[in-house]
Amino acid sequence: MTGETHENRTIFRITGADRVKFLDNLVTNNVKPGGIAYAALQTPQGKYLADFFMVDVGDALLIDVDSDLARTLGQRLTMYKLRADVQIEPTELFALRGRKDMPEGAFPDPRHAALGWRLYSDTPGDAPTTDWEALRVELNVPASGAELTPDTFILEAGFDRLNGVDFKKGCFVGQEVTARMKHKTELRKGFVTVAVDGEAEPGTEITTDDGKPAGMLHTRAGDRAIAYLRFDRAERPMTAGDATVTWTR
Repeated sequence: MTGETHENRTIFRITGADRVKFLDNLVTNNVKPGGIAYAALQTPQGKYLADFFMVDVGDALLIDVDSDLARTLGQRLTMYKLRADVQIEPTELFALRGRKDMPEGAFPDPRHAALGWRLYSDTPGDAPTTDWEALRVELNVPASGAELTPDTFILEAGFDRLNGVDFKKGCFVGQEVTARMKHKTELRKGFVTVAVDGEAEPGTEITTDDGKPAGMLHTRAGDRAIAYLRFDRAERPMTAGDATVTWTR
């Protein structure tokens, strides 16, 4: 099979006449007819619940989500369904991905061109050979569990940069908070890629040279990591444990 299996993914199938309208009213992006979109479901307070891909396969929509979030997402979508003509069921499909020669039926990853493509198949693909974590760190693509938590605001996680939110669409859950952050405030914190020189594990606090808190180290791959930083303190020399931390921009 072409492509590498993206482990720990659950694929839901959503059918019914109201499926597109149903999702468009809830999530941060619109369904793309015949294509793929990256989106999130938020709380009414504008906090992250889950991020996922929405894939239009003609007679149904596929939702491709981290398996650790699948139960929560499925329950929340069912709660919102009410009387809509929508059916939500898990599938046995596998999510495959790759960076070369996009096969027939695959979709380009909408977050960044360097992330390649995704394909949904009844059979698993090859064992991963690409260092997807290192690529994710280099491109500053936050992931659920590692960076994205129930305390996350999606704009601090770069969802606008990753094509995960459409500010021209109609209402979605948590829209008021997200729109206010976009149009009425300047982001003071967020996830960035940093260079790390020395020993420091994810979860280590980042401080400035005079000891002020500057953020937290998250996923690390070699001498690069994703960090959550206060931008007003990130211009100064920073440390995390025994390591020097530098915002690479």
